[in-house]
Amino acid sequence: MPSGAYSFHDPADGTPLGGERFSCAPGPAGWRYTAASADGRCSVDLTLDVRGRPVRVEVVAGDWRVRGGATVLDGAAAVAWVRAPADPALAAHATEGDAKTPAFTGSSPAFLVATARLLGLAPGQSVRVRLTALTDPVLAPHPREEAWALTGIEEHPTPGGPLPVARYEVADLATGIRGVVHLAGDVVLAAPGVELEELHSPPNFI
Repeated sequence: MPSGAYSFHDPADGTPLGGERFSCAPGPAGWRYTAASADGRCSVDLTLDVRGRPVRVEVVAGDWRVRGGATVLDGAAAVAWVRAPADPALAAHATEGDAKTPAFTGSSPAFLVATARLLGLAPGQSVRVRLTALTDPVLAPHPREEAWALTGIEEHPTPGGPLPVARYEVADLATGIRGVVHLAGDVVLAAPGVELEELHSPPNFI
């Protein structure tokens, strides 16, 4: 079961933005990722099914919490959520929502792995996808259009044998900002604003 730590920074100027300690593993539902920041104010708990759809999502960022998962609206893949203050005493202020997008995205590297699994691209393929973004610090869900392209898979030598690393080019279609994401199984090796600082066991390839 891979575990370790990611650090976050502003891709524009390198300003540190914290990080999270994580663990992830395949399971009966498909795949699960859990993580928390060092101060405990932010956390992610994401479970995917075997097709990469979000069975369960819980994200906490400071004073806010979002719980959600996959559903169907008018015959189309969708997600539904409940957004509420993280303080249980303020649960009466919760709001519900849904959107015709197949999955969520956010600042955690978990969502990069989840999107890659959902799309299931072969080398050379590209696709546009509409996601529901949960943006720090208030986790207000909003739609985001992204373009993903799997430009290649390279094998890197390691003491345990060759490690396949997938290279994705990802673009935010609203801003035109592009970046490169390197994935080894269910671990993000590098991405815009994300660095893998520690890894205590090999990635899962499922």
